[in-house]
Amino acid sequence: MLAKNIKLDAKTILVTGAAGFIGANLTLELLKNTENAHIVGIDNMNAYYDVSLKEFRLRQIEELEASVSGKFTFIKGNIADQGLVHELFDRYRPQLVVNLAAQAGVRYSIENPDAYIESNLIGFYNILEACRHSYDDGASGVEHLVYASSSSVYGSNQKIPYATEDKTDQPVSLYAATKKSDELLAHSYAKLYQIPSTGLRFFTVYGPAGRPDMAYFGFTDKLVKNQTIKIFNYGNCRRDFTYIDDIVTGVQAVMQCAPLPNENGVRYKIYNIGNNHPENLLDFVEILQDELKRAKVLPEDYDFEAHKELVGMQPGDVEVTYADVSGLERDFGFRPSTSLQDGLRKFAQWYKAFY
Repeated sequence: MLAKNIKLDAKTILVTGAAGFIGANLTLELLKNTENAHIVGIDNMNAYYDVSLKEFRLRQIEELEASVSGKFTFIKGNIADQGLVHELFDRYRPQLVVNLAAQAGVRYSIENPDAYIESNLIGFYNILEACRHSYDDGASGVEHLVYASSSSVYGSNQKIPYATEDKTDQPVSLYAATKKSDELLAHSYAKLYQIPSTGLRFFTVYGPAGRPDMAYFGFTDKLVKNQTIKIFNYGNCRRDFTYIDDIVTGVQAVMQCAPLPNENGVRYKIYNIGNNHPENLLDFVEILQDELKRAKVLPEDYDFEAHKELVGMQPGDVEVTYADVSGLERDFGFRPSTSLQDGLRKFAQWYKAFY
């Protein structure tokens, strides 16, 4: 059961990770679809990937802001800085919080675990504490906390498709372990302090101006440079690729419906948010190269076969991600509408224009 109709108009909405892929696209849509909302964005603009992409996304937001009724305020800062987070809450008093700031990437968590503890655990703890204290002195406080989890929490789970009722106690990467920890922290704060919280387990989000560490983007960069791309698990991986616009539509719907108390009296929900249709990685790459040729990123006679190498599975990776999104469909009518070909066509067109 859900509490319906949290109006977004004229609200102050905090979006962490606002220069990130999902955060920036969500901010754009919130500015387009609300009246007089104030979107407060925070991002530390770290150099995990090309900062010029983050700057590009922020410019898009600033350009849009000039033609809408809403307002965007950007703070460059780290949510692991507790003083900064509390100062931000005290100053702007957000009524809705969407926590998308995180150190992403499965493989990078093996190389640099400290970044994951700082951002995904300490940073999220600071957000929870600030939400808790937003109710001090009888204040109305945060109406709804929505936060990013990940399909990685399913780890070595063999049951397909992944359902939110499945056990998630076998993470195969530190990244996955931090995301599962976030879900547990959110549950405890929802129970102790009645913070309405909804976690979203994202499944492989892609699209224009996405993250360069994602496979489709990295493949494109390598193909453009005439380098060989490595296709892991000998091409026997399947991913539930979800186009960014579909993701943002789902997030906006969830924001407006805070959970009511469940059977244990806790205002807490978890949803998968994905495409509900896993694609074989080899098929994905075939479509990608066709769209790169169509967009003239690659020449028509490009020899794709000469530039691919089938290799084994990487540590921390899983063979398949496949989202059961029946919960989102039941509660919000969520059904992704962007085909893989259409989504990759938009990415290829953007890549040609940007680079």
